[in-house]
Amino acid sequence: VERHLKGGTALLMALVGAIVVACGVAMLLASAALVAQGAVDAGAAVLATVALMSSFGPVIAVANLGSTLQQTLAAGARVVDLLDERPQTDEVSDGVDLGAFDGAAARRVDFAYGGVRVLEQVDVTLRPGEVVRVTGRSGVGKSTLLKLFMRFWDAQKGVVEVSGRDVRRVNTASLRNAEGFMTQETHLFEGTIRDNLVLARPGATDDQLADACAKASLSDLVERLPQGLDTRVGELGDALSGGERQRIGLARVFLHDAPFVLLDEPTSNLDSLNEAAVLRALADNRASKTILIVSHRASAAAIADRTYSVERSRAS
Repeated sequence: VERHLKGGTALLMALVGAIVVACGVAMLLASAALVAQGAVDAGAAVLATVALMSSFGPVIAVANLGSTLQQTLAAGARVVDLLDERPQTDEVSDGVDLGAFDGAAARRVDFAYGGVRVLEQVDVTLRPGEVVRVTGRSGVGKSTLLKLFMRFWDAQKGVVEVSGRDVRRVNTASLRNAEGFMTQETHLFEGTIRDNLVLARPGATDDQLADACAKASLSDLVERLPQGLDTRVGELGDALSGGERQRIGLARVFLHDAPFVLLDEPTSNLDSLNEAAVLRALADNRASKTILIVSHRASAAAIADRTYSVERSRAS
């Protein structure tokens, strides 16, 4: 349908364009002939020609309707696809709630996605208060490991535990409260910086926002902006650089203030100075946090207690 609409729209636009040009030329010739014969003066001829050309506006708008309709149908299809999306794991509401955070572990975990083995017999243990770094080549499953702890997917074999509980038996709301997650790409929504931050904690106070911004090295940017936290970020955050969007993502994690923090390449878009500031903030605030950080940068090793290397889908 979309292909036929596109072809029909192009044909209609070409036809309308040809008619407009033909009528314009005919009107100019007729006006010139009438002026030459003395039937009308030049001012009246110009006025009549301009009036005719202006009258084609509604016709062109109708011809463009097909293009607008095509975009509307495409947008509608995307909305329907989104509404039809189903999570890979079912939400748990009749399981157990987590108490005080007491570490996390992945025990002999296997995971395959689309028939391709991503992780195999992976063992990772995190004790309370530790900073654990995961490194390895692209595509070996580092990000997948974080998503298994978040229970975006379930392991095919083995068990993923948080506070000694199998995440498949933990109430989803309780698990989300215990974990703070930052993806490689920070997704922002149309609105202000404040709007995008309070997604992590609705009702956050100005002091809490300021503290989160300071920890994410975002304060200087906010102070430079004419409207501060109320500055609009544009559609999908296109008014900000990649590094600025990434710092907003970090500020969200600090604002959520969960005891178990999972960071996927949190400084990949930051320069050395801002990266050092963020890593220092993580180190300074690690007392009540357990941090699992995926990072290919050697600088992240400076704050890590232990490093796991994922090679060929195995962690060691």
